[in-house]
Amino acid sequence: MVRGEAFGHSSDKHEGISERGVAMTDQRRLETIPDEANRLRSLTFQVASIATAVLLYFGVRGRTEGAASEAVDHGLQLLRWEAMVGLDVESRLQGLILDNPWVVTAMNWVYIWGHWPVIAATLLWLYRSRRFEYLLLRNALFVSGAIGLVIFMLHPVAPPRLLPSGFVDTVTELSNSYRVLQPPSLVNKYAALPSLHVGWNLLVGLAVYRTNAGPAAKVFGVVSPLLMFAAVVLTGNHYVVDGLLGAAIAIVGMLVSVRLTPKLAVAGQRWIVGGHNRRRISSSTGPDRRLDEVLVLVEVADRSR
Repeated sequence: MVRGEAFGHSSDKHEGISERGVAMTDQRRLETIPDEANRLRSLTFQVASIATAVLLYFGVRGRTEGAASEAVDHGLQLLRWEAMVGLDVESRLQGLILDNPWVVTAMNWVYIWGHWPVIAATLLWLYRSRRFEYLLLRNALFVSGAIGLVIFMLHPVAPPRLLPSGFVDTVTELSNSYRVLQPPSLVNKYAALPSLHVGWNLLVGLAVYRTNAGPAAKVFGVVSPLLMFAAVVLTGNHYVVDGLLGAAIAIVGMLVSVRLTPKLAVAGQRWIVGGHNRRRISSSTGPDRRLDEVLVLVEVADRSR
């Protein structure tokens, strides 16, 4: 009897522990996996952000639509300035490849398929697997893009291919693919300075390099922006100064993103969950763990002030 009672008591005790363990596991699972409403709110925010960026672009395009002569004058002035400092190498470099169709085709493909498709694929990959790196890249793109839009509006510059200086528009003359990715009606022709092709590819390269996804990712992170720099110059779409300024603006964008993203992530997390301050560091795994670590660290820092 005593032995049975003891056995029964022990069984009840273990059963209670087991039930509590299952309950804790279920609670952690619920805390880690966002519900459909939270996912919808997050998706809505992403779509709204992109739509806002598109509207800004159309607005800037409208402001520069009638600035063709001014943009050409600015382009010629930029070429003269480059000549003064020894950077006017665009015409000579393009002349070296025009007799080599395979090089021209390769540069066209880098310019066409190495920009928007690469940016989109990288953002999607990071969003699914490395959420904090995604936020860093997205915000850096937004900041640098905003700086670029202001420059496009205040100082439109025609690219070399639109100048009366003998440059060849290799992308338009030898390829139709770019019209599919960017129809002429959506393209700001006078947005040569700065080159966001170079700047944004640099941001993507930095993001991929930082992921430590392997040697191939590191090689891609280094080679991609360099190839894009070569492509924008050799295809007659940008000046050397455009690429340098685009890279500098991209770095500024990343520095701003590094400072702001943690706090924005905290604000966004609280908004998504309806204002509740949730600390999930003890239960998070996978791609959200680093984001949660940052959220907790920022919250601790805020409380210590």
